[in-house]
Amino acid sequence: MSDDETDRKIPVRGPLAGESPPSAAELSPQEEAEHEARGGVVAGRSRQGMFGVRGSGDTSGYGGLRLPAHVPQPAQRPYGDWFDDFTDDLLAAMEDNGIPAEAIQQVTVDRGEITYYVRREDLLPLCRVLRDDASLRFELCSSVSGVDYGPEVPQRLHSVYHLTSMTFRRRIRLEVTLEVDDPHVPSVVEVYPTADWQERETWDMFGIVYDGHPALTRILMPDDWDGHPQRKDYPLGGIPVEYKGAEIPPPDQRRAYS
Repeated sequence: MSDDETDRKIPVRGPLAGESPPSAAELSPQEEAEHEARGGVVAGRSRQGMFGVRGSGDTSGYGGLRLPAHVPQPAQRPYGDWFDDFTDDLLAAMEDNGIPAEAIQQVTVDRGEITYYVRREDLLPLCRVLRDDASLRFELCSSVSGVDYGPEVPQRLHSVYHLTSMTFRRRIRLEVTLEVDDPHVPSVVEVYPTADWQERETWDMFGIVYDGHPALTRILMPDDWDGHPQRKDYPLGGIPVEYKGAEIPPPDQRRAYS
């Protein structure tokens, strides 16, 4: 690495140095407020049963499933592989374009993939830098999707972006965390037109509102459908469907075959 490249590096502190607090999944209720105050952005929850149904005729075969909350911890530098050099290039490009380092709230490396948790107000300019900067060149947004970690988790809604650099053959993930009472995030369609239908699907299924989208309408469900079917608090059955007045019973009212 040349002296010029070394001079461009920015001192890394806070979340980018792996100093983020532990996830809320590890905290007691009394510690949760401190977790949020210190900037923790990722949380998970334990799971019992495939559909959360207990003591019923759950026919999925997973009624006895017990899984602890799994949340990848904030990564510590060095991240390994190409992640460190890329992060330095990203920070330099952010500084050159007036984006504060605090725009990245947390970095996670898990299963050979790197994820940057981004403040929603900085998402659009950050995507533009990732696309246009010559040292980054993430020309393609290959996926936009949603996650709902459930009512017990703070900032339960996540908007997830998979970006691909065809120039450097790299992939990264961006995530924006949202409260269910304020599920707004800027649309990235003006930077990545491929996000158009994917943002519509995420709105349809999870209720994440992509501000500035050219036509944020239902894409899978009927236009007059009430609710967002992939949210964790959405009913699992007993919902009238549009075909001949049929109704799907909830899991605890279905016939058991065991």
